[in-house]
Amino acid sequence: MPAARLQRRRSVRTAIAVAIVPMFALLSACGYGSDDDKKTDPAAAQQSPGASTAAKSNSASELRLGFFANVTHATPLVGLKEGFYTKELGNTKITPTVFNAGPAAIEALKGGSLDATYIGPNPSISGFTSTNGELLRIVAGTTSGGASLVVKAGINGPADLKGKKIASPQLGGTQDVAVRAWLASNGLKTDTRGGGDVSIVPTDNAQTLALFKSGELDGGWLPEPWATRLVQEAGGKVLVDERTLWPEGKFVTTNLIVRKDFLDKHPDTVEALLRGQLATTEWINANADKAKASVNAQLLEYTKKELPQAVIDAAWPNIEVTNDPLAASLLKLKDDGVKVGVTKDADINGIYDLAILNKLLTASGKPAVADAGLGTKK
Repeated sequence: MPAARLQRRRSVRTAIAVAIVPMFALLSACGYGSDDDKKTDPAAAQQSPGASTAAKSNSASELRLGFFANVTHATPLVGLKEGFYTKELGNTKITPTVFNAGPAAIEALKGGSLDATYIGPNPSISGFTSTNGELLRIVAGTTSGGASLVVKAGINGPADLKGKKIASPQLGGTQDVAVRAWLASNGLKTDTRGGGDVSIVPTDNAQTLALFKSGELDGGWLPEPWATRLVQEAGGKVLVDERTLWPEGKFVTTNLIVRKDFLDKHPDTVEALLRGQLATTEWINANADKAKASVNAQLLEYTKKELPQAVIDAAWPNIEVTNDPLAASLLKLKDDGVKVGVTKDADINGIYDLAILNKLLTASGKPAVADAGLGTKK
């Protein structure tokens, strides 16, 4: 080959090599370098953990959370007011929605307009069984106790209730099942249409108070603070404190449930919500007076009326704020719902998913809570 042509080829190869070197440098700077390069590059090493976390993060942009404006829902009321949820959820927006009773919240969950809600056990069961276990999971407990049958003066026992009208917050709700089951255990029949020996009238809690005052209702099986309000503001008396019907006075009043597909897609968000709940529970139990004030401030915001101090002081000792779902009590509640005709009998295995809760509890040195064998769908 002539010397002139050979020299030209060498010049071309040299020019290409010179052009390629900065190109590789540019690609490496844009993140396309080898793993070895990243390990030796301090800047890449610093960025890697954050980038990995971002890649693995499955947090939701929004969490739509339901609850009731009741003392038995002190946990979400306080958690929202004191900022415990917001702190843990970070960039996830929390959107609160207030319900009067559980069945309405279950319908919102079914309709996809709600991601999680604080709710009673019987609506939890109904929502689970009516969807073959596909709608929801109970991920924590929140409250035990806090429900009573309050009646007019002159009603001194079950026999005196025959022919009377008794309110419950909503057909199929936790207090609705409780009053029907108690009446049945005392030989009194009810039906879902308001007939039977005792007429059960599903009524909004605030309306129950007004109707009780006017004499149109003879009593109500109600959550706090409504039971106490009937006593203090309308001259009622407690005929049955539901705690007296349970071993050690403990039974689940309020759960935290999450839509199953939300839990599957956004476990990080559910974990953040539970961290917020655990912090709230600890704060409530250490700061009773501040917690009562926080609950009252929330009731004022959501119902436009705060409770008299005497009412909240009397209602507060009737509840226990706890993360334990008291799962063993759920089985009896399910059986009671079936017996009184408001819940269909069905398998509730798999209704609990306490894995995240128990991980957080054990990490903080607290004992894990049990699911009574209902954590695995068979």
